[in-house]
Amino acid sequence: MSQEIQTKGVEYVKGPDGRTVAQVIRHDFDDYGAFPPYLDTDEEKAHLAEAYGNIDPEAERQTKAHMTADENPLQIIMLNRNPRAVVKPHYHLVTERPANATRHQIMLCRSGKMRINVYTKEGEHVKDVELDPGDLILMFEGHSLEFLEPGTKAIEIKEGPFPESDEADKVDFL
Repeated sequence: MSQEIQTKGVEYVKGPDGRTVAQVIRHDFDDYGAFPPYLDTDEEKAHLAEAYGNIDPEAERQTKAHMTADENPLQIIMLNRNPRAVVKPHYHLVTERPANATRHQIMLCRSGKMRINVYTKEGEHVKDVELDPGDLILMFEGHSLEFLEPGTKAIEIKEGPFPESDEADKVDFL
């Protein structure tokens, strides 16, 4: 997915120059059909049958959404599957990819409420995004966090490996 699909529950945060600096996916997202896999060709349908067994391509279209561009180092795929749905055992290969200017990071709000202050990598504040339980944000550039309610819990996911020191890991703006 290289284009940004506009639909309920998905927001793209832009820097002043128009580049995307974050992508927000709300807990109520449900427009799976707006995102790939489109499964329009016989080749795509054959891959689906091989990877997932006997699955209806239309059912796949309505239950799986590739939310991020293929070139992103972190991929978000939303799944909405019925009981006994199966994905065959597998693992993913590492491929060479271009170096990024920043390591991408995901914050998932599990409970409470939090605010993500989104910045460009140059330190320019772009937008504040509040996350409710089940909401997540994929950050491509700068950010800060504020926890707004007692007992707020979040999951942080970022690219590794972790550098040897804090100085090698991040650039502070202030």
